[in-house]
Amino acid sequence: MARITAGVASSHVPLLGVASDFNKDRDDYFGPIFAGYDWTRAWEQAEKPDVIVLVYNDHASAFDMKIIPTFAIGCGERYKSADEGWGPRPVPDVEGHPDLAWHMAQSLILDEFDMTIINEMDVDHGLTVPLSMMFGRPEAWPCKVIPLAVNVVTYPPPSGNRCWALGEAVRKAVESYPEDLNVQVWGTGGMSHQLQGPRAGLINQEWDNRFLDGLVGDSDHLRRIPHIEYLRETGSEGIEMVMWLVMRGALGKKTRALHRHYHVPCSNTAIGHMVLRPDNGEGLDMTGSDVVVIAAE
Repeated sequence: MARITAGVASSHVPLLGVASDFNKDRDDYFGPIFAGYDWTRAWEQAEKPDVIVLVYNDHASAFDMKIIPTFAIGCGERYKSADEGWGPRPVPDVEGHPDLAWHMAQSLILDEFDMTIINEMDVDHGLTVPLSMMFGRPEAWPCKVIPLAVNVVTYPPPSGNRCWALGEAVRKAVESYPEDLNVQVWGTGGMSHQLQGPRAGLINQEWDNRFLDGLVGDSDHLRRIPHIEYLRETGSEGIEMVMWLVMRGALGKKTRALHRHYHVPCSNTAIGHMVLRPDNGEGLDMTGSDVVVIAAE
């Protein structure tokens, strides 16, 4: 059967896509940011995932005020890079896995999650930037991707508890798929940032790192953080971190951290990145040593 072997969390700052596309990823400003992903790039080459369930939010590229799905799953065969106002990113098309995606859609809907099924859409930096951070600039992405979009742009977004529960349902769906597939779940977005108003530029390093701490081990307290705490402590865009909880919920009751990276500044945000393993007590191979990279202003 298919199995979820790892979870990856990462910010999806659009400026990082620009840095990658224009070969600026090793300059004085971007170098420390991208260096925190070097471990993961080598690890992914060894892991060779077949499919990534990539949890992200659309930034008015595929969805707008005409339609705002709380949860949407891409069941198409291929997704092009969206034009976000300055032309599509020069990255490969994203190849989907329709068979697994439709299986997941059926399982999730029967588990009472009202998924919106999307067969045609372009994907923006929310999805393509994490792929660039983890895989660099390949001629083709090395694995298939199932986009799972979450509304964190327009009120009301789903609660952290609902996102965690969705992750649990994703795990059930994947593990009931009969083909032998190595599946990873990625949660993207965040960390603390606010893009407008008198608190524009807000970064809360202490809160961010407590959140990263909470992704490891057997505690599920992160699922109970209310919306108002995200808004107060992490800015208006910090709510994106509920998407990391879909990833965390999909990994089961207990996790172990393989790699962690946190850096300030990245544009006007903090950037966070973590690689997790499910820890089921059955001797699952923990390839690679724990690495912690913490950088600040």
